[in-house]
Amino acid sequence: MDTPEHGLAAELVSAIQAGDIGTVQRIVASTPELITGPLGGPFKTRTALHVVTDWPGYFPNGPQIARLLVAAGADPNTLNPGDESPLHWAASSDDADVTAALIDVGADIEAPDGSIGTPLDNAIGYACWHVAALLAARGLRVDKLWHAAALGMLDRLQHLIDTTNPTSEDMSQAFWHACNVGQRRAAEQLLTLGADLNWVPDYAAGTPLERQAVGRGAG
Repeated sequence: MDTPEHGLAAELVSAIQAGDIGTVQRIVASTPELITGPLGGPFKTRTALHVVTDWPGYFPNGPQIARLLVAAGADPNTLNPGDESPLHWAASSDDADVTAALIDVGADIEAPDGSIGTPLDNAIGYACWHVAALLAARGLRVDKLWHAAALGMLDRLQHLIDTTNPTSEDMSQAFWHACNVGQRRAAEQLLTLGADLNWVPDYAAGTPLERQAVGRGAG
């Protein structure tokens, strides 16, 4: 049975998705505790910030609402039971505007334990290139071979090859992502080092050559 609190949560969710800043402000002012924890009811453990960052992303006035919620007490690093922060969700939706807003208000850019890993893991793994580029531009250190390959960072790629003693699986993963994005120079570099033409990650489908045929940004 729905309670008045659940009805207010539903109104808040609708207002967030519609970009209705006035309604969000009214609910935050009258019931501030609603934004500091799970919304409950049909929304279960989802928080208000998770609603802002949910797929498909780019809700109207998303950055403004994210800042409003944090200013009112929402934690930008709160986790849902799947251990994903709002920044993980924004990364997986390729919502660069809300991602930037969350970083500005203190979201952990290297938060672990997303569906693939960090927000950058999620962004690259799900072909969310706007967020991937933003995270790299905001100073996130690119320490994984497959990140450097997907972003076309050739000098960084070579440095990681030279200094991290990558396994054949590391090479193949990086090669897959280079092909997925169309980073030809990175792909050629990795192929000469023994990358597997048939390697496929467990979070996507298609061999490197199949992904190359589909083109950049395929999900």
